[in-house]
Amino acid sequence: MNTFSLRKEDVTHHWYVVDAAGQPLGRLASRVAQVLRGKHKPTFTPHLNGGDCVIVINAEQVKLTGRKTEQKRYFRHTGYMGHERFTPLKVLLAKHPERVIEKAVWGMLPKTTLSRQKVKQMLKVYAGPTHPHAAQQPQPLVLSATA
Repeated sequence: MNTFSLRKEDVTHHWYVVDAAGQPLGRLASRVAQVLRGKHKPTFTPHLNGGDCVIVINAEQVKLTGRKTEQKRYFRHTGYMGHERFTPLKVLLAKHPERVIEKAVWGMLPKTTLSRQKVKQMLKVYAGPTHPHAAQQPQPLVLSATA
């Protein structure tokens, strides 16, 4: 018996839409990362982009548990010694709510060039309830891990 390996020609990408309103950030991000990577398909192949495209709407209404809005900070470095910059989650959620979900999903993907391509090309996050991808006919994504 041979091991099945998906070929680039056999890959089909579907579009899914996820409503982030009232969803916990971590659970939403882990399910979106799973779909982006293609692990929900029986034809999962780690070295190919066999995942699906995901549209996340209502990013500004994502739910955060505990005291994350006051305590969580995002780190970045300018490249100069001692120039560390910390952005509180509350500020980032107020200015750019899309980036909160993008950073959470990126944190749950492997740090490879393939994953960077997936986040840039296949993940679309919008703060409000509308999106410009109606032509792709996205289907609603069930967020439970068993489905």
